[in-house]
Parts: sequence; C-alpha cells; structure tokens
Amino acid sequence: MRAAERRIGVLDLARGLALVAMASFHLTYDLQLFGFLPHGTIATWPLWLYARLIAGSFIFLAGVGLWLGHGRGIRWGPFWRRFARIAAGAMLVTVATFLVDRSSYVFFGILHSIAVSSLIGLAFLRVPAALTALAGCLAIIAPHVLTSGAFDAALLGWLGLASYGIRSVDFEPTFPWVAPFLFGIAAAKVAGRRGLWGSLRALRPKGPAFPVLAWAGRHSLPIYLLHQPILFGLVWAAARLNAA
Repeated sequence: MRAAERRIGVLDLARGLALVAMASFHLTYDLQLFGFLPHGTIATWPLWLYARLIAGSFIFLAGVGLWLGHGRGIRWGPFWRRFARIAAGAMLVTVATFLVDRSSYVFFGILHSIAVSSLIGLAFLRVPAALTALAGCLAIIAPHVLTSGAFDAALLGWLGLASYGIRSVDFEPTFPWVAPFLFGIAAAKVAGRRGLWGSLRALRPKGPAFPVLAWAGRHSLPIYLLHQPILFGLVWAAARLNAA
C-alpha cells in the first residue's frame, strides 16, 4: 500500500484547519504589534483561550500520530527521523525569535513541547488508554501542586514548575502541555480498539477547500515554520506603506 493510501485524510484535514487557526492568531498578533489593532487585543479572554485551543489541537494530533505510527511496535528509524525534524524546527524557532527579541524569545514553544512529549509518549504506547488519560489529567494538575523554587533554575524552565512567571511569546512547558499529547494517544487507542481508523481512512471529504487543507496538513511542519515570517513581513510592509 502506498503512503498516500495509508494516510488518514481527516487527520490531514484537522492539521490543515489547525494551521489556518494558528495563522489567524499570528496575523492578529502581528496586526497588534504594528498598531493596526489596539494594544492588548491578543490578551483578551477569547483570544487567550483561542491560542491555547490551537496549541492543544496540534499537540493532541501529534499524540494521535505517535500511536498510529508506533502503536503496534516502535519503528525507531522513522521515529528518530521525525523527532530530528521537529527538534531542528524547534531550534530554528528559538534562534529566529532570539534574534528578533531576546527578552521574550521562544525557548520552549509548541515544537519543543511536541518533541519532548514524543519521548515521554513512548512510555505510554503499551499503557491502557484509561491510565494514559489519567496521566494526562495528572499532568494538568502538576503545576498546581508541584510548583516550587526547587525548579527555578533556568535549565528547568521547560518543565513548567518554576515559582516565577516566564516571559516568552510562546511557552508550552511539559507540564501541563504533555496532557493533550497523552489524551491524543489515549483517544487513538480507543479508536483503534473500536475499529474506527479503518472507517476514517476510507473517508474522502469533498469540497474545493479540502484538498488544499489536506495538503497543508501533510506538510504541517514547513508551513508552521514559514507562515509567521511571511505574515510578519506582509504586515510590516503594510505598516511602512501606511506610514509613507
């Protein structure tokens, strides 16, 4: 069976929709940054929630993908190749944002979270779905009960358990953000046990937008990395023209 035939179109579609949602949020951020929207727009409650739902959807789908790719046995070659791509993308985001603004650069954003969660997720591939979901719930609770000055060292910031607020334009620390990843693994296990993946694989959504969204979902990492620089450049250019 060819790779294109093995893919589950609705998952590619879901990733594509998540990319569109993320692009809309980043466009809002850029419009605020260059004065087209009032300062504090992205800090409003609806947009705050919107941003977290977007991040959660990406991480959840990554958890689903880990189980689909390795639930019947870890294929180490493909796993490490994918991990290397995600880790390289994460480092690229860190370097680029550090060069733009050292005071709030992304040192542990969505890609960093997915990379670390992928390593943690390996330990749950053989764990029952209920226990995997329970571990996700505990990950949500962890920052509320484990936050301590013992985790204040800069090298431990990625855990999300420091006693001080961390300044970053995109921060999804391991706790609580490993939770949606574990929920994704648990959901994929339940779907597999009920025979849903075969049915979902057979679905072929219709409509002019679906092929474009599915294509974007199949190439989510490069699109994720490129869309914000493009949007930023376009809004910057509009701001320059507006000021001329």
